Amino acid sequence: MKYKSIMALLCSATMIACNSAGKKADQTDDAPVIGKATVKVENGIMTPEVLYSFGRVTDVQVSPDKSKFLYGVTYVSIDQNKTNRELFSMNLDGSDKKQITQTAKSENNAVWIKGGAKIAFLSIESGSSQIWEMNADGTGRKQISDIEGDINGFTFSPDEKKIMYIKNVKFGERTVDKYPDLPKASGRIIDDLMYKHWSEWIEEIPHTFVADYDGNELENSIDILGDEPYECPMLPFGGTEQLAWSPDSKSIAYTCRKKKGVEYSLSTNSDIYLYNLKTKETVNLTEGMMGYDTNPMFSPDGKYMAWQSMERNGYESDKNRLFVLNLESKEKIYVTEKFDYNTDYIAWNEDSQSVYFISCVEAKTHIFKAYIHTKEISQLTKGDFDYESFGIAGDKLIALRHSMSKPNEIYSVNTTSGEAKELSLENKDILDQLTMGKVEERWITTTDGKKMLTWIVYPPNFDPNKKYPALLYCQGGPQSTVSQFWSYRWNPQMMAANGYIIVAPNRRGLPGFGQEWLEQISKDYGGQNMKDYLSAIDEMAKEPYVDATKLGCTGASYGGFSVYWLAGNHNKRFKAFLSHAGIFNLEAQYLETEEMWFANWDLGGSFWDRSNSIAQRSYANSPHKFVEKWDTPIMITHGELDYRILASQGMMAFNAAKLRGIPARMLIYPNENHWISQPQNGILFQREFFRWFDTYLK
Repeated sequence: MKYKSIMALLCSATMIACNSAGKKADQTDDAPVIGKATVKVENGIMTPEVLYSFGRVTDVQVSPDKSKFLYGVTYVSIDQNKTNRELFSMNLDGSDKKQITQTAKSENNAVWIKGGAKIAFLSIESGSSQIWEMNADGTGRKQISDIEGDINGFTFSPDEKKIMYIKNVKFGERTVDKYPDLPKASGRIIDDLMYKHWSEWIEEIPHTFVADYDGNELENSIDILGDEPYECPMLPFGGTEQLAWSPDSKSIAYTCRKKKGVEYSLSTNSDIYLYNLKTKETVNLTEGMMGYDTNPMFSPDGKYMAWQSMERNGYESDKNRLFVLNLESKEKIYVTEKFDYNTDYIAWNEDSQSVYFISCVEAKTHIFKAYIHTKEISQLTKGDFDYESFGIAGDKLIALRHSMSKPNEIYSVNTTSGEAKELSLENKDILDQLTMGKVEERWITTTDGKKMLTWIVYPPNFDPNKKYPALLYCQGGPQSTVSQFWSYRWNPQMMAANGYIIVAPNRRGLPGFGQEWLEQISKDYGGQNMKDYLSAIDEMAKEPYVDATKLGCTGASYGGFSVYWLAGNHNKRFKAFLSHAGIFNLEAQYLETEEMWFANWDLGGSFWDRSNSIAQRSYANSPHKFVEKWDTPIMITHGELDYRILASQGMMAFNAAKLRGIPARMLIYPNENHWISQPQNGILFQREFFRWFDTYLK
């Protein structure tokens, strides 16, 4: 099921898990430091172990004088089953690269302060995650916060006299509050919805605090929401991007959905609020705008605020529009009104008259420039890759970029020509040893006469005179694009390296091809998008180098739903299936999941509303309705901490297959959620993935 992030979708899920794991890495002073490993690649072919050896580059921060930048690299230790994040700095031209930390502490959320003379960051060195600072060369580490509990993120005010930070606060009543004489009772007493979210029970929610900062420590912290029982930033993935300081340091814009319980579960209506630090007054800047309003950002001159906005309440995959508010006149400018694609990341140009933003168009994610008054939009970068984020440094953008054949690296992008130069070269030593498969863009005709972009990834050293098995990759979301993504689990090059041709369609319901293409999937699960999948695999099966008798199908989340559905409707095309975290029974899913707005929008409503023909059609297409037609080996994987799509969905599917006498295997993770974040569990997934498909397709 879909999740929201400013980063590229599949990549960001991995990085979130990785950074979270890294933050909680072994915190003892004598813990082994996990750093860059020396990797020797056998025969130029990627393995799961090689995949997990890449350094994971994130969070580029340009220095105040625009002369250098700061970034983090997360390293993985398979042996220790842990990750660790280190900080690096580099000049804007790529020279003078320095590793400025080398600890087991996983430094996160690093930012320049004091004119670039120092760096502030989060680290767990005293039992909780606190704000620290150090000199720009990594020396002189000093803790500057001592807040009870963990700080989850922070930003300095422009004048650096205050620090805004995120910290969890208690939500609701615990069992021990009601029954103090039962301190060891583990039962949770629940009276309303949204008691769980994605991978956690909701007993705490994030709040945003502001503290005075005298250059040495934090004082006089206040909670800008007071005793309001709402999230700020919003769960499950919101961070400091949902908060913004005004340039004069007098106000804070924050994102919040001021709802709870059943109302929260049914609505996506968040707003941008402006909090005055002196008067303590709060004003709703987006009142009457009914969908998601997120990620405020003030212009450098303080006259405007840009933000991302969805129009319709309850539709989390609505077009993510770019809006700008004139803070004096209160005029709202819909900048991307004539641009039929999402705005995935925004940053003001230094002139306060234009913004740079990232958008996925035809399965490639690039940087665009928009003028806020004329609404003129131009594409800056081009090529078969995805940009993820960037910082502005005069006439250059310092950007993160990846592709299906290369993990994140940092590039300098010329703001006039769009020409890019690679700077970080973090993974060059590994990439130089690997033979990657060719990635081909194909436009395949669908059953209703549309053209569908499908990525084909060929095995390394592909020989067109041989025949290869093929895997159909089914995307999750359902509304998340199959762009030039890099993933540490669903990696097309990893699959191709095992001798498979990978077929990855941008079927109906994916962004990057206009709103009509995106919205077709809603209330049509099991419909046209499934025909799109079959169009793609049927077209590829005609190729002389594809063995049409050895086709497999795999996917996760909605992709897992797709696998289950196709298992009962494939007319013997496939010889093996593998589903991770998929929906098997839509009726059960409706009552098991948490974000009810999602189920109501995409399925059309509840299954008990017999008068709702649209909803009834959705539930009639539930994969479990077609189990009597299952005839093909299937493997199921799921995490028991997945509260989005419960592990019971996978268990039902496995039990159904076994009871029908169909070869089946299940891989259950008691300590994983919707993703697989722990390194050894990730390696286990890859090994079992190929052991399964190799059994039936080779």
